[in-house]
Amino acid sequence: MPKPYDLPSLGDLACFEAAARNLSFKLASSELNVTPAAVSHRIKALEAELGQPLFTRHYRGVELTEAGALLFVSLQRGFETISDSVGRIRTRQDRSGVSVAATTAMSGLWLTPRLAAFWKAYPGVGISQIIQDSGMAQGVDLSIHYGDPDQETDETRVLFHDRILALGTPALAETQGLRDLDGLAEAPLIHTQSGANGWTDWAEWFSMLGRPAPRGPGFHVNNYLIALQAAEDHVGAVLGWEGLLGGALEAGRLVQLVPEAMASPAPFYLRIHGRASANARLFADWLADPG
Repeated sequence: MPKPYDLPSLGDLACFEAAARNLSFKLASSELNVTPAAVSHRIKALEAELGQPLFTRHYRGVELTEAGALLFVSLQRGFETISDSVGRIRTRQDRSGVSVAATTAMSGLWLTPRLAAFWKAYPGVGISQIIQDSGMAQGVDLSIHYGDPDQETDETRVLFHDRILALGTPALAETQGLRDLDGLAEAPLIHTQSGANGWTDWAEWFSMLGRPAPRGPGFHVNNYLIALQAAEDHVGAVLGWEGLLGGALEAGRLVQLVPEAMASPAPFYLRIHGRASANARLFADWLADPG
């Protein structure tokens, strides 16, 4: 029975790829845990089968011939495809479940409080939350972001797009005598600095309302949940999204300090990754429109 693929020994090809990538038989032998002589023997066997040299041998090393370069590029593409498939299989979870990545703040303030209602409607679907504050979202079905969904190549769902408010405790409002933007500009403000999310800052917020940057003392953190906790501890005022902080507002832990608000420049949205299962799409549709 003929072979389905007209290929030399896969072992010889793997040995050649390592030698070509390193441009060294010695480094390839170390990588493959064999002797340099074994690498040389396999490559000579491959060259004999192909009927032409793949390397030009020099005293201090080797160089790829034109045929060798052509074979190396082809092998790299093939191995990269295989590696990607193997990685997907290794990380593949039970496809009845759904994995969703979000920042600590988004998960704690918005996503987790909604899971009970989803499970009531769909009790058979398991949800795995992956906290990714770095901004990278890999190996998951879904991920939640703040920004421009049109920049994504994957399918997306807008979750909410609302107003950004100046928030603080009733005690802060009373002690600082906060009634208007002039007073807020002199009050202590909590600043969130994060490279993973393009959070709107106080200077931008005041600018959008036609005011100069605030002059009051600042408290700087790089985690939004810490910023909110500091606000609830009366440290200062914090910027907050209505859709994200509905629970804190309803409970009265934080209140709107001034009537002015800024329209959010970007929405929170859901990215549906290429590996998303049918249940992941079900969860995505439900999050975007829970009914």
